[in-house]
Amino acid sequence: MTTPFDPIDLAGLRLRNRLVMPAMGRARAFGPGGTATDSMATYYAQRATAGLIVTEGSWPSPVGQGFPHTPGLHSAEQIAAWRRVTDAVHAKGGTVFAQLAHVGRIGDPELLPEGMVHVAPSAVAAPGQLFTVHGMKDFTTPRALTSQEVRETIADFARAARNAVEAGFDGVEVHAAYGYLVHQFLAPSSNLRTDEWGGSVEGRVRFAAEVVAAVSAAIGAHRTGIRISPGIRYNGIEEPELEPTYAHLVRRLNETGPAYLHVVESSRDLSALLRKEFSGTFILNPATDGFTGAADLTLIEDGTADMLSFGALFLANPDLPARLRAGGPYNTPDTATYYGGTDEGFIDYPSLDA
Repeated sequence: MTTPFDPIDLAGLRLRNRLVMPAMGRARAFGPGGTATDSMATYYAQRATAGLIVTEGSWPSPVGQGFPHTPGLHSAEQIAAWRRVTDAVHAKGGTVFAQLAHVGRIGDPELLPEGMVHVAPSAVAAPGQLFTVHGMKDFTTPRALTSQEVRETIADFARAARNAVEAGFDGVEVHAAYGYLVHQFLAPSSNLRTDEWGGSVEGRVRFAAEVVAAVSAAIGAHRTGIRISPGIRYNGIEEPELEPTYAHLVRRLNETGPAYLHVVESSRDLSALLRKEFSGTFILNPATDGFTGAADLTLIEDGTADMLSFGALFLANPDLPARLRAGGPYNTPDTATYYGGTDEGFIDYPSLDA
């Protein structure tokens, strides 16, 4: 029987176990120009016993930034800063992918260069408000991308992927979840287009499929993954055609052959369908009443998933694989220190041997 602690081959990468630390925003990229810091290098290196680390989302272009103190991957200084992080993880024997995340219509316009506004598939504001350094603000209405600008945005993702490899990452994950740009193209609530980038399931899927294809062409499909959250109603996303949309997306992805599909689960039936259809490694962030935990390890043993991602528990437990193998105990995540702040609640969670 396969166990969560067995190694796995990820498109040619030998991973030490089947436990994934997923992308989690920490808003501590305090270096100039949205750059990683020494504390970030320590944070990721502490968690290098994960089979795979996926870093917090990095914006592939200036207009892709939505939140303060989040890192980018489009400048020379950002590449150099991330190199310190990847070197630190590799020194501990870890494997690390960069998540490429373009926020689209989500974010604070004050963070953008002068004269720039957030962009999206259509000029439709997300409902509700977002947290900014000046308090809560209503989401603003984005500018709809032209067809040519859609192509340029795809090229931005490919360029950022090449930057990630230059920075020493083992690969990249395309963020197509949680209501950010790629997800906005997938959802009819945010994509009202009638051109080739919308108007039908095929049209709405095209952007995600072509981003993955462009990234794969730039750095290799074996270095490319994608994260999706079908049915997760976050940032104003409504998806009435879940099964046909994501089944078609998986068929398009199989044409390119990315290393993995990472699913944030809303429906076990849909997860099972996508696992059956996808030709690569299937990573699951299962739907639970709380944090993904030890009870979910059976999902690897029974074949529901190839790998499991653990969010908050990895945040609070740098040596989570050892704790899962030992049956605990587990540090409790401090929600007050999730975003921004000092090293407290970031790199000071104790390990078992401490």
